[in-house]
This record gives sequence, C-alpha cells and structure tokens, in this order.
Amino acid sequence: MTASPVDPTGSQSAPVRTPLRRTRNFRNLWLSRVLSVGGSSVTLVAMPVLVYQETKSPFLVSLVAASEALPYVLFGLLAGAVADRAHRRRLMVAADLLNCACVGSVPLAAALGALTPAHVLTAAFLSSTLSVFFDAAGYGLVPVAVGRDRLAEANSALWGGETAVRIAGTAMAGTLIAVTSASGALALDALSFLASALLLRGIGYAPTHRGGGAADRPGLLASIREGSRFLWGHPVLRTMTVAGGLQSFAGGAFIGQLVIFADRELDIGASDARIGLLLTSWSAGGILGSLLLPRLRRRVSAPRITLFALPASAVLGLAAVLATDWRVALVAIAAWGSTYLLVIVNTMTYAQEVTPEELQGRVNTTRRMLSSGLGVPLGALVASAVTVAVHVRAGLLLAVAAIALASVIVWAAYPRARAATEETVI
Repeated sequence: MTASPVDPTGSQSAPVRTPLRRTRNFRNLWLSRVLSVGGSSVTLVAMPVLVYQETKSPFLVSLVAASEALPYVLFGLLAGAVADRAHRRRLMVAADLLNCACVGSVPLAAALGALTPAHVLTAAFLSSTLSVFFDAAGYGLVPVAVGRDRLAEANSALWGGETAVRIAGTAMAGTLIAVTSASGALALDALSFLASALLLRGIGYAPTHRGGGAADRPGLLASIREGSRFLWGHPVLRTMTVAGGLQSFAGGAFIGQLVIFADRELDIGASDARIGLLLTSWSAGGILGSLLLPRLRRRVSAPRITLFALPASAVLGLAAVLATDWRVALVAIAAWGSTYLLVIVNTMTYAQEVTPEELQGRVNTTRRMLSSGLGVPLGALVASAVTVAVHVRAGLLLAVAAIALASVIVWAAYPRARAATEETVI
C-alpha cells in the first residue's frame, strides 16, 4: 500500500489539483467558446455592413441589430426547458453545426449572386436563436464538466477569455472586411462554429440527471414554471437576479450613451481614436473583475461579494459620469467595468452552484433573459430618451441610480435571505 505524501511537520498534505487549463474538458470548452465568440464578434459588425452595402438603408441596418437581440426575449424560456430535457453537449454541437450552415449560407449566396437583405436578416435571426439554445445547454454543461467546486475558477477563465476575444474580434472586424469583404468575414465565422462543434465533441459529459420517458415529463409550460418557481422561491438567488437585472440596465444605458458622452462632455469625436480606448477600458476592467473572482470566492461567499461590489460599482460609475477629463474618465470606466462584470460572473456562478442540474437551463436562461434580453436594451432605450429630453449626463446618472437601487435592494434583503436559507456563509 502506498503511503500518502506528508509535509515536513508530519501531517498529510492536501491532494494536488490539476489546473483547469490542463484538463481536456475545460480546455476544449474554453477553446470552443473563444472561437465561437470571436467569430460572432466579427459577424456583429459584418452583417450590418453587408446590409448597408446592399441597400444603403439605415432602417434595414437597425432591423439586423433587432433580429440579433430579439431571440433571447422570444425563446429564452423555451430554450431553457429544451436544454434541461436534452443531452446538453449534443444540443450544443447541433446548435454549432446549424449555426455554421446558417451563417455560411450568406457568403455562399453572395458568391452565387443570389444574396438578398431578407436572407441576411433571416440568417441573423436564426443564428441568434441557435445561440440562445447553445447558451441554455452550456449553463448546465459547465458544472458537470468541471465540477461545482471549480465553477468560480472556470467562469472566471471563460468570461475573461470571451471578453478579451470580443475586444479583439470587434477591432479585427473592420480589417477583415477591408481585406476580404463582409461576406468573407462571415465565412470565417461559419468556420469558427464548425471548429467549436468539433472541440465540444471531445468533452467527456455524463449527465447526473436523466429525465424519465416522455410520459413522465411535464409539458413545456409546466417545465418553465418549475424553473421560475425555483428561481423566485430562492431568496438569495432571487435578490441577486433582480440586482443583476438592474446592473444590466445600467450597462445598457452606459454603453448606449458612451459615444455621445465622449463627444459632448469629454471633447472626443466619434472618429477620435480615444473613443476606442474608452470602450476598451470598460472591457479590460471587466476582464480584471472576472479574474479576481476565484481569489475572492476562496475568502468570501458569493452573496457577500455582491453586497459590497454593487455599492462600489455605483461609486465608480458616478466618478466616470462626473469626469470632465478623458484620462480620469478612462481610469474610472475601467474600474467601473471591473465591478460590473464581477457582479455578473459572481451571480452566474452562484446560480450554477445552488441550482439542481435538472433545472440549470431554465433557471439560468430566465436570469439571462431578464438581464441581456430585457435589462440591456431597456437601459439603452430609456437612457437615450433621457439624453434627448434632458442631458447626456442625466441619462448616464440614470445608470448609476439603477446600480444604487440594486445596492439598496440587496442590503435590505440580506437579513431575511440569510434567515430564510439558513446559510451561515452568507
């Protein structure tokens, strides 16, 4: 019998954990997400450019953006219910392959001289819809693939990598379109979906929950209600979800008005290279915030992180909005971005930790629908209306007010949530 390793004091040492980056499951998952997100970042630029090149119509360009945003609102709940019934890895592979065909049909039609604006709009809508189902399955795949005890570490690396690739992908999109064409850039995105599917097939996934036969399953509406009951019945998760929705509202308001703010208050025109620095600083701060999460979670519980990160986010947001010098704004925006993404990734990780596997898709897509599907676009619209009616700083102060309200909500709910869940770590 082999003796356990001991340290010099004679006590048994803890088992050494393999770094996540060296495990095949996580490596394949991370690479698939980076490739897919990178390709999609290019597509977000290429599809509107392609429509504008073909039609010169601002209205049709806005329809492309709407067709890419609507699916989460329309199909988020359905996708969650489907993901909780399906084999998650297979559903993700199928979504990637269909997305490859969907996006790839655009450059193919362009090469054949048969491309129409309706084709591009349909492809944008279908691609975003497939991504909703992909995400719904992914929420439940991560805890099983890496283990619930390593979710903070996994989500930190996933979100950090995705955010970095979004920055690079958006920056590269213009160059790719100039060197090849808008349809050529879409061909690269189609290939990224294919590569993602191949990587996902290499992930070992044995679901711990298997639903019964069709006769034993509740209907789709009953399944959706079951997920909603769990989310709204869990006092801590409910509070963090509401706070996350307000946080997303603030993010939509800020990003939607940033160019106007820079032009009117910081004397940075839309064509000035410094506008890119401001946008990049927000994302770079987000990467830092996501990378801090594993260290914080080793010392502090998820609810406590939200308790203190939200007020910090409100203060940093106020500093950014009140800045009159672009350099001060740059630093404040980066710091604000770090707390912003920290709250988002922390909430997602906590939701994955406390949600049973059979409910992962429904619970997490409901949260995502409230934040990305409703919070972000609603924040952008309301802030825009306030900017037009009052002032751009007023529109941005609305974002800060939303985060301040979220802070009040979590602090007010803290004693009741702790008592209701009996979680002494809160």
